[in-house]
Amino acid sequence: MKAPRAERGSDQSLPPGVRRLLAARAVRSVGQGVTVASFTLYLHALGYRGAAIGAVLMAGLAFGVLMTLVVGPMSDRRGSRGLLLVYETAAAAAALAAMLSTNEAVLIVAATIAGFGRGANGAAGPFAPVEQAWIARETDGARRRRALSLNATFGFLGMAVGAALVALPAAFGRGFEHVASYRWLFLVPLAGSLGAIALIGGAREPRARVSFPAHDAASAPDAASAAARVTRRENRDLRRLAMTNAVNGLAIGIIGPLMAYWFARRFGEHPTAIGPALALAFLLAAFGTVLTRRLGERLGAVASVVGMRTIGLAALLATPLVPRFGEAVALYALRAVFNQGTAGARQAIAASLTRAERRGLAASVQSLSLQLPRAVGPVIGGSLIGDGHYVLPFLIGAVLQGLYLVLYWRFFGGLDAADA
Repeated sequence: MKAPRAERGSDQSLPPGVRRLLAARAVRSVGQGVTVASFTLYLHALGYRGAAIGAVLMAGLAFGVLMTLVVGPMSDRRGSRGLLLVYETAAAAAALAAMLSTNEAVLIVAATIAGFGRGANGAAGPFAPVEQAWIARETDGARRRRALSLNATFGFLGMAVGAALVALPAAFGRGFEHVASYRWLFLVPLAGSLGAIALIGGAREPRARVSFPAHDAASAPDAASAAARVTRRENRDLRRLAMTNAVNGLAIGIIGPLMAYWFARRFGEHPTAIGPALALAFLLAAFGTVLTRRLGERLGAVASVVGMRTIGLAALLATPLVPRFGEAVALYALRAVFNQGTAGARQAIAASLTRAERRGLAASVQSLSLQLPRAVGPVIGGSLIGDGHYVLPFLIGAVLQGLYLVLYWRFFGGLDAADA
């Protein structure tokens, strides 16, 4: 959304706690980039079929949904720092178990807890609403938009580094014909979680601001009535957000977590080629977050999201139709610029829908409404890809994303004019 004129010239520096959260996002995302580029291929190498790979991804996403239901609203009452440290500790333990154990049951449990391969852009998994609420409480207006945009940018840059690191085993003369090569890659998410623990552990968290202070007895009924009206408006907007995100989440889940597997099945490529291909897409997505923020300052956040994602939709439709791996990678990377690059802007829009003391709830709605249908998507997409249907998942995803754009503009297009 357009920043008010007074804000545009204001101090854009970010609080120390927010800077630590951004740094934690960056180091965490490197590990996630590794698993996005390699985890489904690891399962494929272990003999899992497409439907089974989708089921493993679904388990991780469904567990994330369950945890988000608990921890998102909790952050409004108990704070964010401790919850984020719990997440990072669990993620570190899961990465260590996946690296050291050859037992497939241990791998599946670890993947369910840590969500390997889901591609969360460096977010703290099911604790992402906690992270977003912390940032939203410490910033407002232009600084919040900048913070959430940088948060997404650093996440994509880290994912790019992580995806590129998948080529390392081959560089040291150990190719992926050795299944053990996949296990050593879990060292990267382990290091990322330990780095995030150090950064978050040293951060100081502010108390949530309350938008409706105490009033004297005479004005209390009027204040309560005003608060109730605001709450009803916020709840309406949150319901609309959940509806649009549910459509988008299903569209993402059908193909998003399975791109590495799709490249392997469609073109017969190996991790040493797929990892750098995904790295390019994540790198360009980071550029897309900057572009979205600049466009948002001129056109409004909602208009920039809808316009950019319309271009991304065209790239999505074209990706499965090209005959060569390089062409598909180029289209996938182009889509990342215009689709994934809107992540920070969409988070800022969601944060603006409620008062400060309900930011944890808003972030939870944003995350849950995406993740719940997204958890179903990998089973659909994995089954189709495993059976040799390489175009149909993209077509289904494109139809759903087109519907999402119509709903998003219908429900939130007026926010740009309100902030002009």
